[in-house]
Amino acid sequence: MADEKTNNEQETNDQKRILLVDDDREIVESMQVALEAGGYKILVARDGNQGLAMAERDDPDLVILDMMMPKRSGFLVLEKLRRTRRIPLRVIMITANEGSRHKAYAKMLGVDDYIRKPFTMDRLIDSVDRLLA
Repeated sequence: MADEKTNNEQETNDQKRILLVDDDREIVESMQVALEAGGYKILVARDGNQGLAMAERDDPDLVILDMMMPKRSGFLVLEKLRRTRRIPLRVIMITANEGSRHKAYAKMLGVDDYIRKPFTMDRLIDSVDRLLA
């Protein structure tokens, strides 16, 4: 029994952890199913404040961050993370916004990828796999 527990702990420790920060329940569920099928451990935050707190507390390997959310936008979360973290954090920003100014600002803040909604899960998984390889 002790060996089984050790193996399960090892498996959990080896999994890359991804924090999904989005207020759209359907999108979160779709991303969660697809990414868990790829072997990733998923953490979920429903608004920007919760996402920021979880990113600081849980130290994920990657954050998938929606731009427009209640309480704190994806931009404000990203700005705060960039100011407070010593270790660079991989970030994918997702948005329904078509504006090029928003994309330019996201790039200036250091997003690793910028994906416009709607997107295919293959597009997201390709980006995640590339960033966490």
